Amino acid sequence: MMYHRRIGSADIFNIVEYVGPTHDPARVFPDLEGDWKSAASQWPYQYVPALNRFVIAIQIWVVRWRGNVIVIDTGCGNFKSRPAAPRMDNLNNRVMEWLEAAGAGRDQVTHVINTHLHGDHVGWNTIVEDGANVPTFRKARYFMPQADYDHFRAIYDGGDTSVGAGAFGDSVLPVVDAGRVTMVGGDGEIAGLTMIPAPGHTPGMYRLTLNSDGETGIFCADIFHSPIQIHQPTLNTMFCMRPEDARETRQRFLEAVAGSGALVMPCHFAFPHAARIGRSDGRFTFHPVPVQPAA
Repeated sequence: MMYHRRIGSADIFNIVEYVGPTHDPARVFPDLEGDWKSAASQWPYQYVPALNRFVIAIQIWVVRWRGNVIVIDTGCGNFKSRPAAPRMDNLNNRVMEWLEAAGAGRDQVTHVINTHLHGDHVGWNTIVEDGANVPTFRKARYFMPQADYDHFRAIYDGGDTSVGAGAFGDSVLPVVDAGRVTMVGGDGEIAGLTMIPAPGHTPGMYRLTLNSDGETGIFCADIFHSPIQIHQPTLNTMFCMRPEDARETRQRFLEAVAGSGALVMPCHFAFPHAARIGRSDGRFTFHPVPVQPAA
């Protein structure tokens, strides 16, 4: 499924690789406490009370703006062996057709931005051709966080070639070896998008801000996995590699965007996949923004 929005003069598409009520709250958020179900039950697309599961999406963002076609995070990918992550193992879906429908085909994309190097954000970096993993987007420059690369490369070179459930080996290294990657870190800009460090979930994760014609959109990577983390900002997932940094990043982000009107676009929120953040009675609040499927 694909959805379309406009932010100023930019066309924004999100392509949902898969979505479902997959995550056990107690497992994915080990520190979950208090009456969180009252809040979560107000978000019908984000939490399924009958199953006691959060609904989590894997999605890819596409930005068409100023003559560039930018892919932000590339999901899990097709036909990738992920025995340690069964939901992601050997997928076979229609992501490439949806990318083409969004004007982001293999020869159209100019920039691929991996906000961090977890396996569910790098999978479509490569596809298999003649038995080898090759860059999917033939004319694009890829951008990756140096700190993440250094961290996972050290583990890989230490003998654990399954690091990242195998994604580092089949979806990161082939693009690096092809000479297609620019490593980034710190504040910066990529194709007009402002890059701001957001460490914690991984060492080098960053978020991206798009400002166009007085409107703002923020691709916030994995600062959040669920709106429950807006309700409880100190709540980390079991996947956060640097927990205290993750909490600081999340609090700082919420303070910056609450009430600003910016459209916040995480990678894992369920329908409608994007929101604005407010503040009421001393708490941050989640306000999903309606969207229609793209034609």
